[in-house]
Amino acid sequence: MLDITAPEEGWIMGLGHEDKLNRAAGADRLQPPPLRDDCFALPAGVDWTPVDDALALLRDRLHRVVGQEVLPLMQAQGRVLAENVIARRSNPPQPNTAVDGYGFAHATLPPGDPVLPLVQGRAAAGGPFDGAVPPGHAIRVLTGAALPDGVDTVILQEDVTASETEIAFRAGIRPGANTRNAGEDVAEGDTILSAGRTLTPADLALAAATGLSDLPVHHRLRVAVISTGDELVEPGTPAAPGQIFDANRPMLLALARQFGFDTLDLGRIPDDRAALRAAFDRGAQQADLILTSGGASAGDEDHVSALLNETGAMAEWRIAVKPGRPLALGMWAGTPVFGLPGNPVAALVCTLIFARPAMARLAGAGWHRPQGFTLPAAFTKTKKPGRREYLRARIRDGRAEAFKSEGSGRISGLSWADGLIELPDGPLEITPGTPVTFLPFTSFL
Repeated sequence: MLDITAPEEGWIMGLGHEDKLNRAAGADRLQPPPLRDDCFALPAGVDWTPVDDALALLRDRLHRVVGQEVLPLMQAQGRVLAENVIARRSNPPQPNTAVDGYGFAHATLPPGDPVLPLVQGRAAAGGPFDGAVPPGHAIRVLTGAALPDGVDTVILQEDVTASETEIAFRAGIRPGANTRNAGEDVAEGDTILSAGRTLTPADLALAAATGLSDLPVHHRLRVAVISTGDELVEPGTPAAPGQIFDANRPMLLALARQFGFDTLDLGRIPDDRAALRAAFDRGAQQADLILTSGGASAGDEDHVSALLNETGAMAEWRIAVKPGRPLALGMWAGTPVFGLPGNPVAALVCTLIFARPAMARLAGAGWHRPQGFTLPAAFTKTKKPGRREYLRARIRDGRAEAFKSEGSGRISGLSWADGLIELPDGPLEITPGTPVTFLPFTSFL
């Protein structure tokens, strides 16, 4: 209100009464510092943020942070393509035969059932025929062989009666039968793969077939993972009363590796601000993104949010999602930090729904959208309006089953499930047979 230049509007908004307005607004109370990096800042007045709005903000504000390199084809699987790839050679490079049989020029066939003299020799894959086939003659051809000059049609060997010197077959074969045209799959100069694509084995086959031996790719995103809390102990070690085994760190590290990223395990950090600061410093030096679980709220021992607030680069997103809590998002020495809930179920859901597409964006892979499909429900539920819900689910007999309990402490449901059922923000009454959206865990990869 006060930061304006128009005197008339300034007077109306309270220009000249700043001290009184500041006192009324409580400006003398302790205030958090402004964000030094506002990529996570929410618009003024935002309370609970719908899931779609939160995803749109992440998509619009994040950008690639990794460099690129050129790798040999054999080492590029799973990497993110840095540039469009152009075919250096057509596929197929020459017209060829799709079957074992006999080739000839269709226009030179005699009327009726043809009987054609055979040319000595044959055409095979890797062993082309050296010469031309005269009009009205045929030649033996094998699958994948380049078509000899004078051949544009091939008849299956099963449809031919053959001797050493000639073949006979019924009339009616169409011109060009059982052949492939040069470049009918890919033509030289075509864009065969687009930047941002995560390379698959099939992509490598396509690149190799069109003459490429190496590919420009992005460096792998490096993801550091931290678990926080005095209550955590390493699995397999003695646990004192009140302590629990750290389930989040192995889960989050495995998820990051499954997404195709390099990982840095920064371990379990107790509720000690100096130790967490040191872990953040190491993560910022060695990784492109830091994932934490626990300590992201506003309690006395929530040191993740406290440290991010100290740097002035903390934003707490209260997202209308279940399971989940506010996400603590911030920057530490220029490195994005995702403060996930400490509950493993909420940590997994928030990672898949929010951190996964953000990491893809940072890795140069564009914006990742999980591909779901509609199935009839095999359960009953009444959903209230106000937030989006994700149920642990699996498919059985073509129907979507939901885990028996929605309790966010039921880690067994994560192992039981094959994916998530996504329920919309509004109210919903679900009975067996109601269409629901199922998101397989594999769709997040």
